[in-house]
Amino acid sequence: MTAILQQKGWAVNHKRVYRRMREDNLLCLRKRKFVVTTGSDHGRPVYPNLARALVLTGLDQLWVADFTYIRLELEFVYLAVILDAFSRRVIGWALDRVLESTLTFQALRMALKRRRPVPGLVHHSERGVQYASRDYTQLLHDHGIQISMSRKANPWDNAACESFIKTLKYEEVYRTEYRDLVDARASIGTFLEKFYNQKRLHSALGYLPPVAFERGLLAQDNKEAARRQLSL
Repeated sequence: MTAILQQKGWAVNHKRVYRRMREDNLLCLRKRKFVVTTGSDHGRPVYPNLARALVLTGLDQLWVADFTYIRLELEFVYLAVILDAFSRRVIGWALDRVLESTLTFQALRMALKRRRPVPGLVHHSERGVQYASRDYTQLLHDHGIQISMSRKANPWDNAACESFIKTLKYEEVYRTEYRDLVDARASIGTFLEKFYNQKRLHSALGYLPPVAFERGLLAQDNKEAARRQLSL
């Protein structure tokens, strides 16, 4: 919030912003009851955690995936997401009533269509059957993507996606009353594509939103490529 105000020309520091937000009761929202969604009691193969050893230097080196529940007026629906771990950008998502492998499969297909990564990318997720299913793992293998999974009962192994889901819940879901699935899909889609990816600032990205951060990387890569071409 401090960075946003400073970019708009306000002369403020983080202490003043914190004090004013505390006075207006804007620092936190009440917690909701936790619903367990991960089901790792299955007979499908699981894979070692490859993400722990990665040192990221660019895009499409590590994708992180997870899913969560969202409460509507009369039912629960489920959201699956895939993020590029380097830029924090949401590159794939799907929302539906049923928590099946088809949900995560749809999110993966969106990510592959948007990014078209080269072989060597690591895909990291929990151990749930939605990510261990034959169709899901086969699609990853078909694109030369290495599979990585969190250790059993260790949510910290997927901390980046857990952090994103917390942001989604506190900044969008808990603030909105969705009428039905269609309403939820439209509202959450707008949050993901228009706000989170394009406007929300991240301290880890130099207080840039993911899309602007990626554009900066692309411009830098093009500049370095032009410099190399001139030196030939």
